Order: sequence, then C-alpha cells, then structure tokens
Amino acid sequence: MHARKKTAAIIGAALAPVLAIGLPTGSASAHGYISTPPSRQAQCAAGTVNCGDIKYEPQSVEGPKGLTSCSGGNSRFAELDDDGKGWAVTPVSRSTQFQWKLTARHATSTWQYYAGGQKIAEFNDNGAQPGATVTHQVDFGGPLGTQKVLAVWNIADTVNAFYACVDVNVGG
Repeated sequence: MHARKKTAAIIGAALAPVLAIGLPTGSASAHGYISTPPSRQAQCAAGTVNCGDIKYEPQSVEGPKGLTSCSGGNSRFAELDDDGKGWAVTPVSRSTQFQWKLTARHATSTWQYYAGGQKIAEFNDNGAQPGATVTHQVDFGGPLGTQKVLAVWNIADTVNAFYACVDVNVGG
C-alpha cells in the first residue's frame, strides 16, 4: 500500500508541470492607466473611493477603440462611469501633465484626451512602443472649472484601446 502512494505521488509531481503549462490561461486585459493626476481607477486602487474589481486591476480598462465611457464598455468596471460616486477632483492648471503607468508596453498609434465631449489633445506615436511611463502635456484651452477628462490609449496592432477618466478642476 505504501508503495502505491509513493508511486502516485511521483506520477503526480511529474504531471503537475505538464498540466500547468497545458491549461488555458486567462487573457490579460488592459495594461495601463493614468496615475497622475489620479484617474478614477487609480483612486480605486489607492482606496480613495470604494470600488469593486477595478481596485485590483487599475490597468485593465480595455475595450474597442472609439468608445467614450470611463469603463471602456467593460461591465465589470461600470462603476467608473458613475459620475456621482464621489471621485476626488484634482486642481490643475490650464496646461497639465498626465502620466500613464504602463504594465505592458503595446505598440501605440495615438493617445487622445477629451474634456466636455471635445478632443483637447492627441499625440501620435506612429506605432512606437512606449516605456514604463508616458507623460503628456495637455493644454485645456478654454474650458475652466470641473471637467471629466477621458484619456484613450489606442493600440497600434489591435482593435482595442485602454481608457481612463480623470476628474479635474481646471484653474481651481
């Protein structure tokens, strides 16, 4: 009886790595978010606002290009679309730096910034692969006061983009 258990243990130990490699893995979702000024997902990760799954995956707001939602159309992160959730508003100047924290470095077509439903900035990377952080100087132009900025990282070699919303008070 003891020999059977020992043989079973040896076979199990030998098969474990094979099974682990052969099992399907979950797909990695998005890989970046705005850390400064703190985006909604950064606020969730920091515990500034009580959130669900996004607290553990601030980099995972990915969806098809062309969306205008903070959640990137991802129902798991729908609370990012809730403007009444109590998001902290960061005072910023008319010209402000936005810094993305990237956990995967995808080839990039463009970075876009919207306020009040209007595009206020676009940066073309022409397919370049960014580093671990990317910073853009965004000029708000005319809009003053509280604004929700939608930032979009368009990936060059997929149909998807990463989304982040940042609540700011321009000139505040």
